[in-house]
Amino acid sequence: MTFPRIAYEALEVCNGVTMAAIEAAVARTGLAAGAEALDIGAGNAAVAIRLAEVFGLDVTAIEMDPEMAALARARIAEAGTGDRVALVVAASAEVLARTPPVDLITALGTTNITGEGRPPPEAGFVALHGALKPAGWLLWGDLVWLSEPPAPLRQIVEATNVYADHAGWQAAARIAGFAVVMAELSPRAVFDDYARGLTAAARRWLDANPAAPEAGTVKHSADRVQAMLDYGRDHIGFGLYLLRKTG
Repeated sequence: MTFPRIAYEALEVCNGVTMAAIEAAVARTGLAAGAEALDIGAGNAAVAIRLAEVFGLDVTAIEMDPEMAALARARIAEAGTGDRVALVVAASAEVLARTPPVDLITALGTTNITGEGRPPPEAGFVALHGALKPAGWLLWGDLVWLSEPPAPLRQIVEATNVYADHAGWQAAARIAGFAVVMAELSPRAVFDDYARGLTAAARRWLDANPAAPEAGTVKHSADRVQAMLDYGRDHIGFGLYLLRKTG
């Protein structure tokens, strides 16, 4: 077991946003049943399953972490959506390189879409722009700087990705050739619930499995994430952006 597997098994959405907000954004696309979608960084597959169940989309769910992929596979089977949700265990850059353009991409809290070291915000958007059909849709969600963070916090949070503020994400999307159709920040209470849920799930698992060989690693990860989110509470939020390909 790993910290992400434990935490995300307990959460509905593996990010600081509600499923209701995701569904409302996808509804604005007006995509018909049978449209093709990619869900990058599928996590527990909840979003991919909902795209199939609610909107009738044919979804390819991409997950790089084998432990998370095992959870996603189980959830897809449990939901009975195996005929509409195909799970691919690979890095997103590899899958994008061999997949024909699709109608919709959902990318929520993804890690390094391009496969490069700490790419800037616009780099991910450029990669995803080419993976969409003309006038295709991208639902992007990620951490947002609510205010200028202390240097140590930025260094920790941006160890693998470079993040932007609310205006910065939108500017990066426009640079990459997207029109911003919708942009919203998750309410503070939603992000706080997400942050608490991450570490609470790990604490429950540790209480139930104190002698597990992974316990030390899980505890270290939980402590690190909690310290980061507590320290950064006034600086970190989550933004959701519905973008449409132009050009």
